[in-house]
Amino acid sequence: MYNDNNAQTIVEYIKNFTRKNSLFMLAYGTGCGAIELPATLTSRYDAERLGVRGAATPRQADLLLITGYLSTKTLKRVIRVYEQMQDPKYVIGFGSCTINGGMYWDSYNTIKLLDKYIPVDVYINGCMPRPESVIAGFKELQRLIAEGKADGATKYKENLDWYRENQKKVLKNWPLVEYNW
Repeated sequence: MYNDNNAQTIVEYIKNFTRKNSLFMLAYGTGCGAIELPATLTSRYDAERLGVRGAATPRQADLLLITGYLSTKTLKRVIRVYEQMQDPKYVIGFGSCTINGGMYWDSYNTIKLLDKYIPVDVYINGCMPRPESVIAGFKELQRLIAEGKADGATKYKENLDWYRENQKKVLKNWPLVEYNW
């Protein structure tokens, strides 16, 4: 029997299937982690076979890959790039620097715990994560998308005040854009 709930479930399944198999990635290389991306995207590991391709601008991307450490100055740019991306959008934190600052953990200018400032769907740990780890991170993100659990953009909108407060603590004298989604 036809049922609206079944139809909605089928539509969501198809949407998530196409989203997970067509990820346009904008790589934001802030440190040494970016050196592993060319190897991941070339023929030996071939991330494109998983549906991961490069994007030229934030408006064309739905995956933001942040590779390496972030300073307060680069955090401004990352936030701006993230907010320019269209929904649905996903973030992968690449390397231990995005988790705990990596080898710069005790620097006054290094951002730790990236997910306090923008939502991170998947972290890939290591210093430097090898291409195999990057592929595993892509697959984990695809699994979350297929299950409908990669909802960082929604959480960002719902908890924008919390994210803004965290951003304002480290970004002094930087006018943050006010939104009325």
